[in-house]
Amino acid sequence: MEARNKKIEDWFAMIKQGQMVLPRFQRHEAWKQSQIIGLFENILRHPPLPIGAVLTLEVGDEELFHSRPIVGAPDTGIKPSLHLLDGQQRMTALWRALNRDYDDLDVFIRIAAPDADANDEEEHDADEDVDAPSVEAEKRWTHKGVRRPVWADDDVQLLDRGLIPLPILCPGSTGENALGKWRKTLEAEKRLDLDLFERVTKLRQRIASYDIPFLSLDAKTGRDTALDVFIRMNTSATPLKDFDIVVAQLEGATGDSLHDMVEELIEMVPAAREYGRVEDSILAVAALLMERPPLKKTYLDPAYGNAFKNVWDRLKLGFKQGIEFLRAEGIYNERCLPADAVVYLACSLWADVPKDNMDEGGNARSLIRKAIWRAAFTDRYGKTSATRTYADYRILRKLVAGDSDLHCELFDEAAYPLPEAGVLRTAGWPGRKDRLPRAILSTSLRRGGLDFADGAQITPDNFYDREFHHLYPVGVLGGDRKDERVNRALNCALITWATNRRVGAKTPSQYIDERAKKASLGEEVVKQRLESHLIPYDVLIDDDYDNFLSARAEVVHADMLKLCDGKSPS
Repeated sequence: MEARNKKIEDWFAMIKQGQMVLPRFQRHEAWKQSQIIGLFENILRHPPLPIGAVLTLEVGDEELFHSRPIVGAPDTGIKPSLHLLDGQQRMTALWRALNRDYDDLDVFIRIAAPDADANDEEEHDADEDVDAPSVEAEKRWTHKGVRRPVWADDDVQLLDRGLIPLPILCPGSTGENALGKWRKTLEAEKRLDLDLFERVTKLRQRIASYDIPFLSLDAKTGRDTALDVFIRMNTSATPLKDFDIVVAQLEGATGDSLHDMVEELIEMVPAAREYGRVEDSILAVAALLMERPPLKKTYLDPAYGNAFKNVWDRLKLGFKQGIEFLRAEGIYNERCLPADAVVYLACSLWADVPKDNMDEGGNARSLIRKAIWRAAFTDRYGKTSATRTYADYRILRKLVAGDSDLHCELFDEAAYPLPEAGVLRTAGWPGRKDRLPRAILSTSLRRGGLDFADGAQITPDNFYDREFHHLYPVGVLGGDRKDERVNRALNCALITWATNRRVGAKTPSQYIDERAKKASLGEEVVKQRLESHLIPYDVLIDDDYDNFLSARAEVVHADMLKLCDGKSPS
């Protein structure tokens, strides 16, 4: 490994010509606006401050990894000479900001405060020998076909604000063209003076001549070694996510892009995105299919990347059948998901269920239903959930395959008892990320969740059109919205926005009476709609909140017992 320096001007020439690219396993942009500003403030400062070294891998006769250009850079199609292993965020920020490539952001240099005079200059640094220009960024957006704010594209208005556009400082012909256009615009308005132009020239030279040190791995470096160096360097500074590491491992092991595989899965099962970060679910399910616990230690093991492709076809089938199963069970998305283990178990167990075998499919459905609802209603996965999910999966997989003599701890009612009705009664608001309230919500939706007013059945597609509604409103019960007594899972139903607004602060009996009079089929229709949420109609309209909670707890509890025994309540 050799340490050298290269000026930004030279780096840009290599990027423009396609000589330096990113290995495709590199994660995508992650820098915030403040980091981009800090980068340029260090570079433009005189004397400058360091921005850190980058790591490259020389490309020999063949590229060790599939590659892609830096975002915004041209795809020349030629074989590159360098892969950028570390420093992607810095290089991408430099390239995009100086080439004005961001859709939602522009970067500017402050030359002076607006309307400043010689006696009213900003102090940028306590040291008079340090010249530290201020760098600013402006959010951009498009409205009715016009990019806003409009002044950010007007060089004269920018100068009135004491700003110059960063792209006129870009090295090479792109910057020269931008500088020439800027100069002509200001000269036409008689706004360009010698001092301003000299200042811009100096700043432009600072960027072009700024040295970025780099370490270079020789072209003889092996694929595994380069990958190991990449992972180690990226986990010591800005940590890679588990998914980023597996991306690198998989590409190193098989040449396949995990990003492409994820897109393939999402195209096949779009609903997979509704249950949290699909990348995390994929890693966990893949680990289970390899019969390994879904832990960071598993993902960091190079063998995980090697084995990933071997379980890919099973994983795709598991997600297709598993997500369909969850939606059929009333667990529509992350907002009503009791625990991540529910997704992991459903998708991993369905991965080995034949699609066309009716008997095996029926038996599997009952067993997997029992597993996911016990995962929802017990505290089995409260702690050390990854290792417990793994232990249960190993047994459940064999049970699904027909081995009935095994004992699964998830089904041990002594160790992990189901909650009594009284416990359900005290469960909190399901809008919060809490296991039991969400288990209650999903159970209450499983019978259809018809809207009180229009009678539409709840589905995964219209779920987000519903609102969390207090059956007994705060205005009726007293107190405020923070009152735990009001915010009970059993006091909640998902109804449409329009219906929720009609209820207002009415007692249940008042509102139900209004609905019954307006519904063309009368009281029985409203009763049916309420009962599709496991809401006991007769008790609700008595306007006795405590009695209602107890009665609904019994109704939900009855369905819970059936679900946790693998049966479908009816």
